[in-house]
Amino acid sequence: MTPRTLLPDLQAYADVKAHAASLKQASLERLFEEDNSRAERFTAEAAGLHFDYSKHLLTKHALASLLKLASQAGMPESIGDLFSGKSVNNTEDRPALHTLLRASSNEEHAEKFKHVIATRDRMQIIAQKLNRGEHTGYSGAVITDVVNIGIGGSDLGPRLVTSALKPFQGEVRCHYVANADPADLQNTLLHLNPASTLFIICSKSFRTEETLANSLEARAWMLTAGAKTEELEKHFLAITTNLQAAEDFGIPSGHCLPLWDWVGGRYSVWSAIGLSCAIALGWERFAELLAGAESMDQHFKTSAPSANMPLLMSLLELWYCNFLGAKNHVVLPYDHSLERLPNFLQQLTMESNGKRVSADGQPLDYTTGPVLWGSTGTLGQHSFHQLLHQGQLLCPVDFVLPLTTYTGMAQQHLNLVANCLAQSRTLMVGRSLQAAKDTLVQRGLDNKKAEELAPHLVMPGNRPSSVITMKSLNPTTLGALLALYEHRTFCSAQLWQINPFDQWGVELGKEISVGIAQKLQDADVTNTMDGATERLIQRWKNAQT
Repeated sequence: MTPRTLLPDLQAYADVKAHAASLKQASLERLFEEDNSRAERFTAEAAGLHFDYSKHLLTKHALASLLKLASQAGMPESIGDLFSGKSVNNTEDRPALHTLLRASSNEEHAEKFKHVIATRDRMQIIAQKLNRGEHTGYSGAVITDVVNIGIGGSDLGPRLVTSALKPFQGEVRCHYVANADPADLQNTLLHLNPASTLFIICSKSFRTEETLANSLEARAWMLTAGAKTEELEKHFLAITTNLQAAEDFGIPSGHCLPLWDWVGGRYSVWSAIGLSCAIALGWERFAELLAGAESMDQHFKTSAPSANMPLLMSLLELWYCNFLGAKNHVVLPYDHSLERLPNFLQQLTMESNGKRVSADGQPLDYTTGPVLWGSTGTLGQHSFHQLLHQGQLLCPVDFVLPLTTYTGMAQQHLNLVANCLAQSRTLMVGRSLQAAKDTLVQRGLDNKKAEELAPHLVMPGNRPSSVITMKSLNPTTLGALLALYEHRTFCSAQLWQINPFDQWGVELGKEISVGIAQKLQDADVTNTMDGATERLIQRWKNAQT
């Protein structure tokens, strides 16, 4: 990878900084008053999604400077590198071709695409066989439940997709186990019948600590129930490249599907890692998920920067994170089916862009990525929205809103939509001291008491938010939504000049845990820890007696 100029050294950086300084105290309401076309100007559409970013501290001139900054950062070239298969994951010398996983055709990477199609065909056969009730276990019982065992990207993506698309699910129930805490596996297995349960072990190396521990317990559970060792293959599939380890476990190579090194874990739901989704939804719906993501890929690849939805979202992230001092980003899906979206995006955003050095190893003196958090509406309104409206932190918000519901409860959904739009508007307009006093007087308080309480009701407003809408939440629009955030994350990484595809920061803690586990099990282990850790180890040992 050719070293590029770091963000503060780009020519347009000073212009963007100047615009940010002039807009810090700007009034969003006044920006609307001064530009009748603002609500239309600051929008973008792609792949069934509509993105309204008009409620941001942004002018057309500031946006132009941000777009110029993106150009100087080499964004067009970076997007081309991503799709062309260059080693954008430079620290591991790999491409990041997750877009190939959802492509309907591809001549540029013909050999890789041939393997993608072959794997898709195998996934389709497995999913259709299970949904037709043709897959039986050791006792001859039909498989009715599938348990996906993975962690990180091997869990969060499939779990989100399966949860979000419940109205489209068939007869086979899919469950997810990820935590090393044995309660996760135990609570899942309590209500399942071993004779009718199939496990999918998702681990590229077949050595991931949490996944392997849960898989071994699942294997023991199956053997205890009466399955013979040679019958385990009826109850286990694996997504792995370590065929020998899978074979030793009891899963023959014919029951293993590949995961290539050019697919990062948090970008892998489109691969064989998504097999549980294909089973839960049926193959046709899973294909629609891929098609929605591909549609967003094409938009990202071919759209002009000023209309490019992932790039625009990335520029807003950069704008607030590096120029306006925001250290948080909040995602609020107003659809209960999307309750796991913030969890998925936490890994996608923070594991990708939580870096302290540039792609070529230079220490950085600027923030690369905010803390992402959120919850579904209206639950968050009775939890943390207090902080959003009256707290001291600047927290830009993404509202995600399907415009229709599958429930048939039209009036209740109308109220949900009203709450979503009201929260976005309230963040912008707030409530002045005089309006607060007037409200209290209308409630029956006298003037003196109203004046005392009014400061507590003031909301400063002027707090930014975007609204992402879709006609309905379905496999196609969900695929587009996830691809949108993937590409936004990539664009932000290019602006910050970091590598979003490695995750070295997750490794050291696991290495240290090996030494601690040895001390927990063996009093004669002599490796010395810090005093606090030693005392906590001893407390654990004391609790076992």
